[in-house]
Amino acid sequence: MRAFLTAGTIALTLGYVLSQFYRAFLAVLTSTLQTELGATPGDLALSSGLWFLTFALMQLPIGWALDRVGPRLTSSVLLALGGGGGAAVFALATQPWHLHAAMALIGIGCAPALMAAYYIFAHDHPRAAFTTLAAAVVGFGSLGNILGAAPLVSLIHAIGWRPALWLLAALTLAVAALQLLSVRDPAHHGGAPQVRLSQILTLRALWFILPLFAVSYAASAAIRGLWAGPYLRDVFGADDTAIGRATLVMGLAMVIGSFVAGPAARLIGSTRRAVLAGHVLAVATLAGLWLVPGHSLALAVLLLGLIGLTGTNYALVMAHARSFLPPQLVGRGVTLLNMFSIGGVGVMQFASRPVHATAQALNPPAQAYGFLFLFFLVPMAVGLGLYLRTPESGDV
Repeated sequence: MRAFLTAGTIALTLGYVLSQFYRAFLAVLTSTLQTELGATPGDLALSSGLWFLTFALMQLPIGWALDRVGPRLTSSVLLALGGGGGAAVFALATQPWHLHAAMALIGIGCAPALMAAYYIFAHDHPRAAFTTLAAAVVGFGSLGNILGAAPLVSLIHAIGWRPALWLLAALTLAVAALQLLSVRDPAHHGGAPQVRLSQILTLRALWFILPLFAVSYAASAAIRGLWAGPYLRDVFGADDTAIGRATLVMGLAMVIGSFVAGPAARLIGSTRRAVLAGHVLAVATLAGLWLVPGHSLALAVLLLGLIGLTGTNYALVMAHARSFLPPQLVGRGVTLLNMFSIGGVGVMQFASRPVHATAQALNPPAQAYGFLFLFFLVPMAVGLGLYLRTPESGDV
């Protein structure tokens, strides 16, 4: 872990903490924004989806920028302008569409945080260390999920949601400045060979990884960041405090899962088998939420916690896919992979809005959310089936 404890890596990890926070904090603001701005769960689904969509669309230009400009400027400039600027727009919002614009800007600002760290790990450290380092960033970054739960509720109760957003804007600018001062670019950047997208897509080993990557993270990200709050409120009558505690459980589970990912892969004997085990757990948990969505609040929180735990699947799938990328394809390769993952979340977020609306019109609340969880379950099961055709890599 010595490689992790550098000023630059810590600064990038703090950026990823903000990324995790911003993608998740709408869940605990559901009631507040509905009261203050008239924003419905559908509006927030659109805002959250725009975060993921802009995040995903930025991945290919970020891949170019990492190779040509370097991770230091790429991450710090986008975080300052997009993240800090978007938080300011959010603080000034008076209409739901202002939230859409704010979240789109924040998505742009958060887009390079994790990939900048992965880029440095891939070029400056042995390939066998990638899984552990990648999972460590995700693990510490998942603290953002925790901060976006009960602590955010307490802060909003203490000072109000608009001052809280202004405070977040200032914090975002401070982290961007820290990145600018402390991140060190790999020595070779700026001289990387030109890489065509077709070179990455011709890697046959990725063909059956990409479908799973496109749906794997969608369930934990969408449920934690958007649907957990409305689900617990509509089905069990939970208030903001109860929702904050439940989403805190999900956030803690995400942290725990990320830190055990690397050791689990070594214990099981391969990253591929760890990916399979993690996704079997995810499918089983989603099946539970689909079949018994209204059983009890305690069971719902337990199952949501397990969904949070399976958020670690992202780092494992990334590590497996990364093992097939030759050095000259790392920059564009990891950002392409991330585009599939985050883009999948965005698409599922957008699609979940009419799915929930239709189910809600035809069913009681519990059954309506059951259909929503089934919507996340089916693509993951299909992706897992396709993933079975992937080969093992040489890394653990």
